[in-house]
Amino acid sequence: MTEQSVSWALQNRALGLGVVVLCFVLFYFVGWWSQRKTTDVSDLYVAGRTIGSVTNGLGMASTWASLATFLGVTALILNLQVPFVFLWIQWILSIPLITLLYGTSLRRMQAYTPASFIRERYGKTATVIVASWMVLIMLMYSLGQMIGLAKAFEMLFGFPYVPALFVGGIIIVGYVTIGGMYGASYNAAFQMIIMTLAFVVPLGAIMKQMGSTGWWFPPLAYGDMVPSMLELVPTFFNTNYSFKWYFALIPAFTLGPIGLPHLAMRVFTAPSLKSARWAVVWFSGFLGVLFSATYTMGFAGNFFAATTGTIIAKGDADKITLILNVFYNPEWVTAIVIAGAVAAGLSTLNGNLLAIGALTAQDILGVFKPDMEDKDRMKIGYVVLFIAGILSVVLAYQPPQFLVTSILWAFGICASAVTPMILLGVWWKEANKLAGIISSLVGGFLFIIVSPYVLPKIVLGAGVTANLGMSGALFTVPLAFAIFIFLSLAFNRIPALANFNPSDADKNLVDRIHGWPDFDSSRYTGNGWAALIGIVCISISIWGLMPW
Repeated sequence: MTEQSVSWALQNRALGLGVVVLCFVLFYFVGWWSQRKTTDVSDLYVAGRTIGSVTNGLGMASTWASLATFLGVTALILNLQVPFVFLWIQWILSIPLITLLYGTSLRRMQAYTPASFIRERYGKTATVIVASWMVLIMLMYSLGQMIGLAKAFEMLFGFPYVPALFVGGIIIVGYVTIGGMYGASYNAAFQMIIMTLAFVVPLGAIMKQMGSTGWWFPPLAYGDMVPSMLELVPTFFNTNYSFKWYFALIPAFTLGPIGLPHLAMRVFTAPSLKSARWAVVWFSGFLGVLFSATYTMGFAGNFFAATTGTIIAKGDADKITLILNVFYNPEWVTAIVIAGAVAAGLSTLNGNLLAIGALTAQDILGVFKPDMEDKDRMKIGYVVLFIAGILSVVLAYQPPQFLVTSILWAFGICASAVTPMILLGVWWKEANKLAGIISSLVGGFLFIIVSPYVLPKIVLGAGVTANLGMSGALFTVPLAFAIFIFLSLAFNRIPALANFNPSDADKNLVDRIHGWPDFDSSRYTGNGWAALIGIVCISISIWGLMPW
């Protein structure tokens, strides 16, 4: 296979600029129109809890799809090939699990973020720690979006990466700061429609030129290309990883995302529990179409490389969606695809930065300034939104090789430091405050230490397994759960630590968020089951330490 000299930049920059500017005008208008409805903190962070199920389902799908769907994920498919499907399945489980495991429960207590629950359940110290982790996680998530947006602008205008990053970043941060959750919700719904059409329809045109008869429905009808793929890339469908590799996807990519605050906040915007549940149904349908098409795009990328003899350089692997459109489709189609990519990044950045604003102004500042007026808290929220956006631009100056890496690394931190606090707090009344704090600190910092980005000499696993946080998460996530469970069982029996024991109010909160009209001390107290889960978690953690 020989490398071909192909220009991956859009040649007609005026056309691309016109399409993207038109989209931005529409997005800014929706943000400005929505901002007029933002009169208090509830409006800013949860849109007054007025977003209907279809709009919310579109918004959830848009926020979750992110720019990585257009740019980062296809690079992973080029690398992992068919095993990526198993990773993809774990990701898409997160929103249904958020709703089932704690989203509707926290919706009953009128929470703004999951950290609001942490404060009532575990107290102020735990709130500051967990909210700080969440801010870091959202910054890492925003970093991935900024990197992707810069690459989209780089391809759109032919600018070098750094000018594209700063010009695009400043425009985007201004847009995100304007609208609040009202703007985020309505824009996200609109953006989901744009990104789906901009992804699926051009993909059909690409497949038709590749000779596929299933071009009419790219998400599922690419099967006629499989025999040719088997001849060209015989290894594409090999599931050649060990059972341990596939099992590691659960703590890394199922348990991680369910603790992400910007996803949970979508559930909190629903006007009722029924609406929140129906939003998940719509989410699954909308995102299922886009996610299936994303895998087909990766499939087509491998097919393209094999049939044309093109070697996709590592620096261009993130751009395979745009590369295929430049190669096969007219430039006006590629411009629309880039606009879809920008819409995807904007939608997720909206959710990320709103979560940072809520976590800082509501949760962290609420600990130190509980009597602050709502109007002052709103002003601080807007300032934090802007600062976080600028910080994500600065952090994206020297990005990781794959833009999706920072996002997946955030999942691992979340699964290790945040998810145990939420799930055990919601479902187990004996969860001890001090045990939760220790578990969060140990789990979060251990994940950072064993990742390849801080102390490479002690990293667990190697290659893409370590880069994506899978090997680290298989060790730290079950360890965090086990530490929390066993320390809770021990601390609750030490008189000197009685101040950290769950109070009657804490236990009553658990009953209340599950919808029980009365308090019953026997509900959600199964210490035997908790100990069994702890033993299983210890066994998995030890397994994660063994050589990969």
